[in-house]
Amino acid sequence: MRILYLHGFASGPGSAKGRAFDAHFAARGIAIERLDLRRPSLAHLRASAMIAHVIETIAAAPGPVILIGSSLGGLTAARVAAREPRVVAQVLLAPAFQLFARWRARLGEDGWAAWRATGWLTVHDYVTRADAEVDFGFAEDAEALDKIDGGWPAVHIPTWIFHGRADDVVDIAGSRTVAARSPEVHLTELDDDHQLIASVPTILAAVDRALAPWLAPAARL
Repeated sequence: MRILYLHGFASGPGSAKGRAFDAHFAARGIAIERLDLRRPSLAHLRASAMIAHVIETIAAAPGPVILIGSSLGGLTAARVAAREPRVVAQVLLAPAFQLFARWRARLGEDGWAAWRATGWLTVHDYVTRADAEVDFGFAEDAEALDKIDGGWPAVHIPTWIFHGRADDVVDIAGSRTVAARSPEVHLTELDDDHQLIASVPTILAAVDRALAPWLAPAARL
């Protein structure tokens, strides 16, 4: 059983949650793969390229896969799972559903117009801990993907979503909508913000229980 961890926007495979999941599973004899989703780069980030990279990674080795994704990585996981039959279960942490509409609303019309006019948006890079720029092609790519599924990837496999009620980056309403649409989705609402750092121990314990049917054989590897 392979487990792939997908980090969020402007983050990387060395994120705090990624390291926490890695250490937690390593203590149980289970290796996880933390992918680098800055594809092709942060400056020219494309959600479609992130999806393609995950699918290519899955195709590179045989066997079933579990995806764990945070924020934009959570949305990426859901979209990959909707396409790739080898994904058997997924854990989504504050998944960034309806990416295009949410970014436009968050920036406001003036901010959106400025991004489109200049071609660049200043963001915080959690890897370098400095300001960085992302080109408007990211927004155009997000819009094209949202037009395919409305920003709501179909869910046909066991899925566990963990989302903070105090999340002011990705509204928990999106996770509630997805949970209401599919009996496969199990939503846990937490008293936390978007980062979910304070809830990591709770999430890890819940993930152990949820993924036990798949992880028990892996623990013997």
